[in-house]
Amino acid sequence: MSQAVIDHFEEQAGFCEAMGSPFTARLLTAMARDLAAGGPTAALVAGWPGSPRADAVSLRLAGALHAAALSGRDPELAAAYPAARATPDGDAAWEAARAFLARDSEWVSDFLRHPPQTNEVNRSIALFAAFLHVARRFPDLPFDMLEIGASAGLNLHWDRFAYRTESWTWGRQSAAPIETRWSGPPPALDARPIVRSRAACDRNPLDVRDPDDRLRLRAYIWPDQRDRLARLDAAIAIAVANDVRVERADAAEWLEDRLARRAQDGVAIVYHSVFYQYPSRETRHRIRAAIERAGASSSAPLAWVRLEPEAILGGPRDSIGFLVDVVTWPGGERRTLARTDGHVRAIEATG
Repeated sequence: MSQAVIDHFEEQAGFCEAMGSPFTARLLTAMARDLAAGGPTAALVAGWPGSPRADAVSLRLAGALHAAALSGRDPELAAAYPAARATPDGDAAWEAARAFLARDSEWVSDFLRHPPQTNEVNRSIALFAAFLHVARRFPDLPFDMLEIGASAGLNLHWDRFAYRTESWTWGRQSAAPIETRWSGPPPALDARPIVRSRAACDRNPLDVRDPDDRLRLRAYIWPDQRDRLARLDAAIAIAVANDVRVERADAAEWLEDRLARRAQDGVAIVYHSVFYQYPSRETRHRIRAAIERAGASSSAPLAWVRLEPEAILGGPRDSIGFLVDVVTWPGGERRTLARTDGHVRAIEATG
């Protein structure tokens, strides 16, 4: 038994508790105990070949259970999950979960082969602040949006959402609502972003038109966070209505090609959220080089918008915070606009 696997499950349980999912936290704690006891969890992941933390093994397994509940694959498990209970109880759900893991281990093993893809819709409100900053910097110029690591492309149509905070709002009342706690100065609400084109890539894109891919997206939302599930469903509806397509491609290769032939009469915006830590160091170097080369070789405006862990953007290696960060050309000026967390539950704007 690898202690690293047990430690990972216990650590992730703590993260889930801190980020408002006590149900998932209880399940993962029970899985950690089952790992130590050599139960069905151990049979599935005890010999995990890579880094359990880097591969998010605990979230893969939690996602498999949620997918089984959402799809009705196991009625007893579905009956124990939050969608069927007014007061969800992770400890009580574990008995049904343990039985399912033992009974349907082949299906679970297949699910575990795929890394988690949450495509967190709430991140769009943090990206939105950066897009307004770019619109104010380059008024009246249209945006050509280029998203890398886009998953299912749910944040491609960020301008179709309605943003709501205690201190400011933006968008139509009828649009899909994105809410967070906001502190500090508001974004540049007087700016008027104009989106001319949208394109996106991912190494393993999910297709919102495919029922299995939609199930996978929903499965990775923690089941007791009904507000996140509702936002996801609203964003999926917008993506389907707008026929969103995400190209299957390596981010560095895709950007090198796209930036080499970008239009010169608008602002090309390269953006990504909670993506940059996953590619190899070499791929990250190629992404940065492609963007900086494009910015330096033309007078046409270019912006690089990032919502990423502070540690991956050059901050302290032990930081658990996330930055909303933008670099603009001509000039290559970098500005940090806000701090937040991976689910964007609150934003602290820095101006």
